[in-house]
Amino acid sequence: MRLTEQVVKKLRVAKVFKENTDKINSIDFSEDGTTLISSSDDDSIQIYDVSKGVPGKTLYSKKYGVDLIRYTHHANCVIYSSNKVDDTLRYLSVHDNKYIRYFSGHTKKVVTLCMSPVDDTFLSGSLDKTIRLWDLRSTNCQGLMNLPGRPVAAFDPEGLIFAAGINSEMIKLYDLRSFDKGPFSTFRLQQDKTCDWTGMKLSQDGKLILVSTNGSIVRLIDAFQGNLVHTFTGYTNSRNAALEASFSPDGQFVFSGSSDGKVHVWSTDNGNKVCTLEGKQATTIHNVQFNPKFMMLASTCNQMSFWIPELEE
Repeated sequence: MRLTEQVVKKLRVAKVFKENTDKINSIDFSEDGTTLISSSDDDSIQIYDVSKGVPGKTLYSKKYGVDLIRYTHHANCVIYSSNKVDDTLRYLSVHDNKYIRYFSGHTKKVVTLCMSPVDDTFLSGSLDKTIRLWDLRSTNCQGLMNLPGRPVAAFDPEGLIFAAGINSEMIKLYDLRSFDKGPFSTFRLQQDKTCDWTGMKLSQDGKLILVSTNGSIVRLIDAFQGNLVHTFTGYTNSRNAALEASFSPDGQFVFSGSSDGKVHVWSTDNGNKVCTLEGKQATTIHNVQFNPKFMMLASTCNQMSFWIPELEE
């Protein structure tokens, strides 16, 4: 089944999971799409079996809290940031609920965390105005960039380049092998005065950069020229929450939640709104991600929703 506008319009909530007592703050699919992991403000880590559509193991990070959870390339191992006590990153084996390593260095809340798509490298960015480069195999920071403002960051699909969004007004592109020499490209955009950039993703073909905000606006930027391709609006974000926007795996569509419990979908090709999908709750949808391998979407508020296309009999 190919993902077309018709299929997107038929997406419906098939299952709602009520495992959490507070906001689910981040989600991540495994590379093969068979499991999904979530972190929540209730200090829990919840794993879901996607193929069976059931919740799996629940773990807790009561002392440090848990945010920005990401699968690594090692089965059953994740990294995540803390939202209590300190700003250390933790590398956890979910198989036996044991910490493998800690990554210390940030002095304020970590607001961006991304795993390289190809190896054990990962990036973290913090309100301490730094981006740090790490390797899962070592507690030592592999690289440090001091920035003029709040960062967001993302790897390109090949894992050779990373993009850093700085101060909600510029994007710098770095070669991973020589990032200490500075960016090889800098794009300056009109600064968003009404909101901050809160997330960044690159499309699977590496041609587009998607910037999420804590306002009612998502920006799509050309990764080569740096010009604004489309601006996606027309959704509510009354509490100025950091709402995650995501690409479909083929890069054709962009999905975002909103504060009225709806998922909004736009075309990356022409920038038009494809549809607005009705969720089951009229509360803020913070995270939306499309499964990398299967025809399903996950969205979260305090609950987890799995969406699949409703097929005609």
